[in-house]
Formats: sequence, structure tokens, C-alpha cells
Amino acid sequence: MNFTIFLLVTLFWGSISAQDEGTSETQSCFPDMCNLLKEFGALGEKLGAMEARLKDSETRLKDSESQILELKTKERTNVVFSAAIGGGDKDIGPFNTDTTLIFTRVITNIGAAYNPSTGIFVAPIAGIYYFTFSYHVAGGRHPVWITLFKNSEIVVTSKEYKTNHHWADNGGNAVFVQLQRGDHVFLRLHANTYVWGDDYLTTFSGFLVNQV
Repeated sequence: MNFTIFLLVTLFWGSISAQDEGTSETQSCFPDMCNLLKEFGALGEKLGAMEARLKDSETRLKDSESQILELKTKERTNVVFSAAIGGGDKDIGPFNTDTTLIFTRVITNIGAAYNPSTGIFVAPIAGIYYFTFSYHVAGGRHPVWITLFKNSEIVVTSKEYKTNHHWADNGGNAVFVQLQRGDHVFLRLHANTYVWGDDYLTTFSGFLVNQV
């Protein structure tokens, strides 16, 4: 653009100088010089428009590259886990206080977001997650009360009352939860309640549905 302006100024100044000399030959060429100046002016406008379109194309290309990178990141992010409470065939509880259930038998743990040492799932990325849990009780000797927590917030719960009419029962619940990165999700067994512990019946599972 600076070079075009330089040419225009040079030609314009030359045309003025030629006009001042008063020669018939130069005067006969002056209209051609004006046309040339007009053509250079139009060329400068075209170059400016092309430059603007080029910058716009570069911006769109960068936006497309960012979108492609985001899609690739989403495709690579897989979070899935399932775990059973384990510990052999025995009662888990009752305890005097609310207790976080630890599911020690890991069936799958893609993304390593579930910690079998603490029983806590930690969201690696923000998104919509699905969680489900199931439990088994035998004999009805004690009530059952299990709650799924998001950090310190109660999300869903499931209960089974003490009874002498059933030898075995199963229960559970499921929910979609929106999580931020670093949010904790876990199951808590309430005080003075219990579940049956083995490698197959009482389980905790979850997976990432979609990033947000």
C-alpha cells in the first residue's frame, strides 16, 4: 500500500511539473497521465480490498483450526468406570457415622477418574455425566440408606427399611449430573445402615456423556 501511494504522488507531481513547463508535447500527454493516475487509484482500492479479504480469510482459518482442535480433544476424552464393593461375602456396616463407600474391585476405569482407594470419582473435565449405583441386602436385619453426593450436595438417594419379610433385596438409583473439572462424586452409607459386600452385587458406575 505504501508503494502504491508513493507511485501516485510521484506521478501526480510529475504531471504538475510537466504542466508548468508549458510544452505542447507534455500538454498533449497530460490527459493520459490523469487516466493513469485514476487507474493507479483504482488499483490501490482493489489492493486494499484484497488485503481486507486476506485478513478475514486468515481469521476464519484460525477459527476453523481452533474448532478442529476442540473436536479432536473431545473425541480423545473418554471417561468410564465401573466398580464393585468387593471385600468378600459380608455385611458392610452398620457404622456409627455416615461413611463413604469404597468400591475396591475395579471392573473398568478408562480415564482413571475413579479412585478405588477413596471411593471418590473426580471429574477430569467439565461435562454432563451419568452415574448409577446398585446395592444388595440380605436378611433385612438393618435398614439401607445410600446417597450419591456431588461434593457436599445431595443429588439422589435410595432407601430400604428393616424388615423380617424378605431374605434378600436389591435397590439403587441413577442420575445425570453436570460437573465442573475437579468436582467429586461418591456414595455415602448413612449411619446405622448397611449393605451386602461381595464382588458382583453392590456396584458404582459412571461415564462422561458430553463435554460442556
